[in-house]
Amino acid sequence: MSGDGAVGWHSSSAIAQSIVRSEGVWRTVYEQLPDFPRENQYISKETGKAATEDTLVSRLIRYHLYVKGRPAFYRLDWKLTLADYLGLTGALEVGEYPGANKLKKNPVEGDVAAIRKLNRAQRDALVQALVNGFSTQSRRSPLPAPSSN
Repeated sequence: MSGDGAVGWHSSSAIAQSIVRSEGVWRTVYEQLPDFPRENQYISKETGKAATEDTLVSRLIRYHLYVKGRPAFYRLDWKLTLADYLGLTGALEVGEYPGANKLKKNPVEGDVAAIRKLNRAQRDALVQALVNGFSTQSRRSPLPAPSSN
């Protein structure tokens, strides 16, 4: 048995993980948690208008998936991301924070403050809503099968 099969499997797994569809999950989270802070008052550098679609949850998702590279379907991974915001796992990556380059003001400080105001029950509800949102999204649009190249 050659090592090629193992390498191919890991490559396919990594590709599948990176294809996770996050579009609309933030909306699902806000449907489940209508009182959750939106933090969407920041101004777009491009349009000069409020970027109302760029919310705390959408940035949290992008930070989790694309900055930290964590899986979307596990509660523990979301709790690690919240621990980042709470300052328990080290500093957030401020320069790479979602919205830092597209909004006039980097939203990281406001987002951290909003997360830190949440009590444990609210954080747990957020984690569950995120897991539910990604689970629902994956059932709606299955990932393409990895190519056999």
